[in-house]
Amino acid sequence: MRVLGIDPGLTRCGVGVVDVERTRTASLVHYSVIRSSSDAPIEERLLTIAQGIDQAIDEFNPAAVAVERVFAQHNLRSVMGTAQVSGLALHAAARRSIPVGMHTPSEVKASITGYGSAEKKQVQTMVARILGLAELPQPADAADALALAICHAWRGNVSLQKQAAAAGGGVSTRMAKAQASAGTRSAGLTPAQRAWRAAERSGGTSGASPRLTE
Repeated sequence: MRVLGIDPGLTRCGVGVVDVERTRTASLVHYSVIRSSSDAPIEERLLTIAQGIDQAIDEFNPAAVAVERVFAQHNLRSVMGTAQVSGLALHAAARRSIPVGMHTPSEVKASITGYGSAEKKQVQTMVARILGLAELPQPADAADALALAICHAWRGNVSLQKQAAAAGGGVSTRMAKAQASAGTRSAGLTPAQRAWRAAERSGGTSGASPRLTE
């Protein structure tokens, strides 16, 4: 499953693309940041961001788009810009009939690190481990976009597994027993924590090359 994550922002809009297998193994495809000048008129800034989002969707052809859900902030001007860019992302996906998932920052942090109040550095570190990157993805906006994409794919895999189990009859029963046996050995670990442990054991690196849009 290929997912394009978008961390909306008017000055910096993070974009991250990952491929995630049914086993939850994730691999990096691309990450970048779409930038707009704070000196430009608002309509030109939004056009710049919209064109960048369109280009990413058309180039990487994702099966789903994940966007950070806007939440209340004290800085009204900042949240307005974030909301406007979120609308651009939703519109771009809808025009192409691509399903969209929206996730709050705490949901993404909990999915990736196992802790809903994790710091940005913790999210970057875990994203790097999950994707097998030798370095932390920079800047934080790009790492957040990758985290959104991974979170959405993992949640989607859970739904697919439940559907398969419901349709699988006796086969799903045997699989459930096997999963229960495996779960006993890793009791108490969240999916993100299990991924962290697996990443630490493998110590591998991804062959994909990130690209940052200046």
